[in-house]
Amino acid sequence: MEPNSHHQLVIIGGGPAGLAAALYGARADLKPIVFSGMLLYGQASQTDVIENYPGFPEGIQGIELGKLFEQQAARFGALIEYEQVLSLDFQVRPFVINTYSGSVSADAVILAMGADPNKLQVPGEVEFTGRGVSYCGTCDGFFTRNKDIHVIGGGDTALEEALFLTRFARSVTVVHRRDALRAGAILEKRARSNPKISFLWNTVVDEIRGDEKVQSLLVHNVKTNEKSDIPTQAVFIFVGHSPNVSLIEGQIALDKHGYVKIDDKMATNIPGVFAAGEIADPHYRQVITSAGMGAAAAISATQYLESLES
Repeated sequence: MEPNSHHQLVIIGGGPAGLAAALYGARADLKPIVFSGMLLYGQASQTDVIENYPGFPEGIQGIELGKLFEQQAARFGALIEYEQVLSLDFQVRPFVINTYSGSVSADAVILAMGADPNKLQVPGEVEFTGRGVSYCGTCDGFFTRNKDIHVIGGGDTALEEALFLTRFARSVTVVHRRDALRAGAILEKRARSNPKISFLWNTVVDEIRGDEKVQSLLVHNVKTNEKSDIPTQAVFIFVGHSPNVSLIEGQIALDKHGYVKIDDKMATNIPGVFAAGEIADPHYRQVITSAGMGAAAAISATQYLESLES
């Protein structure tokens, strides 16, 4: 990257949404530049094996899929920079993107910074991520076949994922810090009536324990303060997601949950600024849907840039 250079299209984020946008932008001869940040290939890179992305019937490691995304985008002329964006200015045109190495300007920007699952922030959580700790039942549910597992959380996502995981697991215990769920009534009814699902109320996790993989949870009851070490073979954590919007707060319109508001063209409230992937998707959070949104955003950005020339 050359400081103070100008680009037709700049993409912020190097996960599936950002790299799919880069591929489509490059094929439109926009020569896009991607600022990937410090987490290469986004959350997908933290998944050991992705088995639900079309075209890979045997599955593929998350980081390997990310590399293929990058290679394909670069083949058509996208420039991938492993650079952290410090600030964005959408009040001027061209837009200004400030990084550690300097500033560049752009006629169009695609926001693809993703969202991070909220963490429990307990010992063992980081160490066992990918080895029994997961934040995606759709991604990793298959590996729980005939296992006794635990789901942490009490909202809609936690119950949706718990119900999904009953397709594979022998038993699913929902651990919730309160004595009543926050999920909708229909989901709660379905979960309570499922013979594979049980509930551990008024309980929080203090530590995730194991050797090579997760083996137990150290928990305590918030009312009695009684501690227990309960065996488990996998832990799925669903205590919310936080979209990575700190760079754009105050400039880009967000919904009540903090996700970027977009229309059906992936456009934000600022003409020329588009968003794709989990930063604008509180519902699906899948590699394939993020990639699809990235492609759509790049097509819309291409059309926008063409309109400036007419």
